[in-house]
Amino acid sequence: MSNSQRIDDEQLRDEQLRLRRPAGIRSLQLGEVKVTYVPDGAVRLTPRGWLPATTDEVWAEHAAYLDETGHLVASAGGLLVEHGDRALLIDAGVGPLSVPAEPGNAVGAIEGGALLDSLAAIGRDPGSIEAVAFTHLHTDHLGWAYHPAPGTDGPAFTSADYLISEPEWTHRHLAKEHGTNEEILAALEPRVRTVTDGDEIFPGVHVMLTPGHTAGHAAYVITGGGRRLIAFGDALHSPVQIGHPEWAATVDHDTEQSTAFRRRLVEEMARPDTVGYGMHFADVVFGRVVHGAAGEGATWEPVDA
Repeated sequence: MSNSQRIDDEQLRDEQLRLRRPAGIRSLQLGEVKVTYVPDGAVRLTPRGWLPATTDEVWAEHAAYLDETGHLVASAGGLLVEHGDRALLIDAGVGPLSVPAEPGNAVGAIEGGALLDSLAAIGRDPGSIEAVAFTHLHTDHLGWAYHPAPGTDGPAFTSADYLISEPEWTHRHLAKEHGTNEEILAALEPRVRTVTDGDEIFPGVHVMLTPGHTAGHAAYVITGGGRRLIAFGDALHSPVQIGHPEWAATVDHDTEQSTAFRRRLVEEMARPDTVGYGMHFADVVFGRVVHGAAGEGATWEPVDA
């Protein structure tokens, strides 16, 4: 075996491993803006339960996306956006939870709780974060915004506003179907500031409404250094959906609407100088969409710099 073939084989194995494990801390520089994925934990998803339009044959063909237990590995955490001394966090992880898998549930085991340690590892005090912007009101994105910080009776983000799209907050009762109870909503409410499509919420960060997964789901577009990054939340849950935007998640509020936005996002992320950020995308949270030759489907290509 030649050295070049050995290197190619090692790269292929690493790419496959990354699809099957949660992400660690990863950063990109967009001009004066730095974005960093801060891990909190991971969620295991049953592939046919989570993407009900798929079949056993589909997953036999896409086995590279499944871990040794046959699950899709979904990272869980937040995206830290820094501009000088200022900081914004997009989503707040699962929080300090450990939930075992239940037979027949599309969501398998959930493990969270590392986000504050991840922030400490990169030298960011959570009290210095000026706002937490949420993509939507599901609990795996709200975690540390309502769970008390260790040794305290309040959240770690002591100075932060909570930014939520106006339609998402207006329809917050719908989130109760997915575990966001009255107690959680009440903990958030004193800090909530609603935002709408196109609002600039931080230097270089704008709101892009992408309803479908929830009634007011929001993506965030971050621009800097001649590039833009689209943080698309739960519009997509796995890189396998890049080539199959017609595969809706079982918990999508409006599957027709979510599918339309998945198609739009895939095309947007295929544009030059555009990077996507998928919180749940295993260990390939940053990437670009690449269309194959001769009309072949789109794929997700990891971006590490």
